[in-house]
Amino acid sequence: MITANNKHFPVMLNEVLEYLNPQDNKTYVDATFGNGGYSLAILNAAKCNLIAIDRDPNVLPRAQEFKQQFGNRFTFISGRFGNIAELISNPVDGFVFDIGVSSMQLDEPLRGFSFNKEAPLDMRMSCNGLSAADIVNSMDEHELADLIYNFGEEKKSRQIAHKIALYRQNKKIETTTELAQIICSVIKPSFNAIHPATRTFQALRIAVNDELQELKNGLAQATELLNPQGRIVVVDFHSLEDRIVKNFFNSLNGKSAGVSRYMPQISQPLKPTVFTQVSKAINPSEQECAANPRSRSAKLRFAVKSPLDETKGGLHD
Repeated sequence: MITANNKHFPVMLNEVLEYLNPQDNKTYVDATFGNGGYSLAILNAAKCNLIAIDRDPNVLPRAQEFKQQFGNRFTFISGRFGNIAELISNPVDGFVFDIGVSSMQLDEPLRGFSFNKEAPLDMRMSCNGLSAADIVNSMDEHELADLIYNFGEEKKSRQIAHKIALYRQNKKIETTTELAQIICSVIKPSFNAIHPATRTFQALRIAVNDELQELKNGLAQATELLNPQGRIVVVDFHSLEDRIVKNFFNSLNGKSAGVSRYMPQISQPLKPTVFTQVSKAINPSEQECAANPRSRSAKLRFAVKSPLDETKGGLHD
C-alpha cells in the first residue's frame, strides 16, 4: 500500500512547478500519480483542478486520501497514460509525466523491480499481464538478446541471453536475485560501476509494461487534449525515454528531428508550430542529487502549445 508515510521525493519538483506554472481555475493532469507528490504540489500551488492517472492498483488508498482532502478539485482515473484520449474527454491546461518505475514500486520487494531484493521476478506496474519471469523463461534466445540490447542498451546482451537460455533448460528463473546472479556470471561486478544487472532489468521492465509505446501514445494524445498555450512537462530517467521526448517536441516546434523509430505515428501532416516553445534538457541541481541520489539520472523537458490550436488532423491513429 502507498501512503503519505512512504519515503518519496518527487524528482525536480521545483522545476516541474516552475515550468507547468499552475493557475487558478485551470485543469491539470498528473499522468503518473504514484504517491501523489506532484499532484499535491500542483493542488497547493493554485486553486486549480487536477486529474490523476495511474495503472497501479496499489495507489488507490493514496488517491482516496486526496479525494477526502481536495474534494471535487481532485479526480483519480485508473488506467494507462498511453490511453489518455480514452480516459479524458475535456481539454486541459497542462500535463506532467514522471516516466519509468516509481520509488514506491522499487522499494516494495514483492513487486520484483529491484535486483537488490529477493522477490518474484514480476515487474508489472498494473499487476496483470505477462511478467518478467514469463519473458525470460519463454522468449526465444535471439529475441531475448535483441530485447536486452534495444531496451537496455546492454552490449553483452547476447552472452546474457545465452546464459539465461542454458540456465532455464534445467530450472525456471523465478526470482530477481536468481536472474541477477545469472547476469553477474557474464558481467563481473566492479567498483564504481553500475550493477551488472541494471540494464537487463531496465529492458525487461520496459518490455513488460510497454513503456516506450506508452510514452509515444501519451505525448501524442496529451498534445491533442492540451488547450492553446497549455504546457507539457516530462521528467525521464534514461536515454531511450529522453530521445522520444526530445524528438517529439522538436518535430512539432519547426525543428528537424529526422525520422525516428521512437516517434509516434502521425496520421496526417501537421504544421510544425504546434509548440511555440520547447526546452533543452534540464538537469536536477547538485543539492537535489546529493539529497536524493535517484534524481541523478533525471532530465526534464517541457513544451508550450501555440496560442492557436494546430493539432487538428490528428496526432495518432
